[in-house]
Amino acid sequence: MHVAVGSDHAGFRLKQKVMEILTELGYRFEDFGCYDTSSVDYPDIGRAVAEAVSQGKFNLGILICSTGIGMSIVANKIPGIRAALCHDPFSARRAREHNNANVLCLGESIIGPGLLREILLTFLNADFEGGRHARRLEKIRFIEEELWK
Repeated sequence: MHVAVGSDHAGFRLKQKVMEILTELGYRFEDFGCYDTSSVDYPDIGRAVAEAVSQGKFNLGILICSTGIGMSIVANKIPGIRAALCHDPFSARRAREHNNANVLCLGESIIGPGLLREILLTFLNADFEGGRHARRLEKIRFIEEELWK
């Protein structure tokens, strides 16, 4: 699995922890920035990660800002992206199983290192259930096609 990772300055420290965990677990990843705590605009990094996932260059994306809200808004503007803001393992599991989320959004101001590990493991290891959920995702794809053609 190949993961695209990005954060703004308010998510930089948590992103460093994410990359440590991904390395420990043996995942390949690319860091799309930012590279320190200097102020940056989260839409630039969120868009880059989401487009890379949408284009199939990466299996999943992980985006981090202060709350995760801004990154999730940006990522969900990109066709084919189903970004989920998750603050606990349950929402991370449901995001993958029911929504086939392909971008995980996290908030550095909300999530501590212990919880981070649980959320990441859950998100990375959960599988899409299909069935009735596939029908609903098809409806989302239809909306994207209608709105962004």
